[in-house]
Amino acid sequence: MDWKVPLADVQLGVEEILAVEEVLRGGWLTMGEVTEAFEREYAAFCGAKHALAVTNATVGLHLACDAVGLKPGDEAIVPSLTFVASANAICYTGAKAVFADIESDDWLCISPEAIERAITPRTKAIMVMHYAGYACDMPAILEIASKHNLPVIEDAAHAVGASLDGRALGTWGDVGVYSFFGNKNMTTGEGGMVVTNDDILAAKMRILRSHGMTTLTWDRHQGHASTYDVVDFGYNYRIDEMRSALGREQLKKLPEGNARRAELVTLYRELLRQQVPQVKVPFFSERGISSHHIMPALLPEGTDKLKVMEAMKAQRIQTSWHYPPVHTFSAFKEGQDWSGVLPVTESVARREITLPLYPTMTVEQVEMVVGALRTSLE
Repeated sequence: MDWKVPLADVQLGVEEILAVEEVLRGGWLTMGEVTEAFEREYAAFCGAKHALAVTNATVGLHLACDAVGLKPGDEAIVPSLTFVASANAICYTGAKAVFADIESDDWLCISPEAIERAITPRTKAIMVMHYAGYACDMPAILEIASKHNLPVIEDAAHAVGASLDGRALGTWGDVGVYSFFGNKNMTTGEGGMVVTNDDILAAKMRILRSHGMTTLTWDRHQGHASTYDVVDFGYNYRIDEMRSALGREQLKKLPEGNARRAELVTLYRELLRQQVPQVKVPFFSERGISSHHIMPALLPEGTDKLKVMEAMKAQRIQTSWHYPPVHTFSAFKEGQDWSGVLPVTESVARREITLPLYPTMTVEQVEMVVGALRTSLE
């Protein structure tokens, strides 16, 4: 469709094209020295000891779940207001995803109190998700995790470049996972990064990432090894050099892009307050520095959200819904009754609409979106 304002937009320039072209001319396409450089640069950027580039964030979450020891019969606590990949990654290990409610309709991240209530003797991990790039209450969550001796996995897919108390989101827990999907703040098309400060977890995930092998093709190409052993039942979760080249260039542009997103969110908040005060904008209070990945808004209770989205579409404004709660999907309903357990999640999901947000948006486009929302509600 020919959108006047799309939901998101990709910023790729000549730098990315030249970086990929250099890889193609070099002739080494699988995971190698460009990926190693990308990992070093990303680790330095977020202040992590280890960074492992992977083919997408979903497999990164799976590596994290596997590395912390989730297995059949275990439970891991996760928000339902997230992309399904968060829960899927838990289920890949044979463990069960147990959903906890979010804090409030102002802060759409998993609630520490709900986490505490969800812990059972089978609980073996906590997975948080920094919704829209806004920080979960990590000090409170880590206190709970420490009390119950539970590892914490951060789904930081939305939170590239976000921080809390001067510390990058994704580096608070035992493992953090970022997404570089095509609509993210920085992109490699498909791709992700796993970070940790734990040497043992890093070593395990590094082995699991490439078939459980002790050396890589790149190691043997450099003459550092002539054979290998397989020490675990690993996976092929490697990234390629072209995407790593894209990531290195995108990382350079990320701070400026995130700063522009912050400016646009400030403008959105002011215009929405003036023109459609009945629409609530979450995350109004302060907690850390957001990456402002998406622009969520909550429609008045009782509004037919799908009709509003269709009305926006008729004005060629693209919107979305982040997210249909995972516990409402067929694959997660079987044998489990979540009625009454997640009231805030369900209330927010009925009302949430995601408005366009990307660094190249103009003031006029933001005004257009807000005007379209006003008329759509009318």
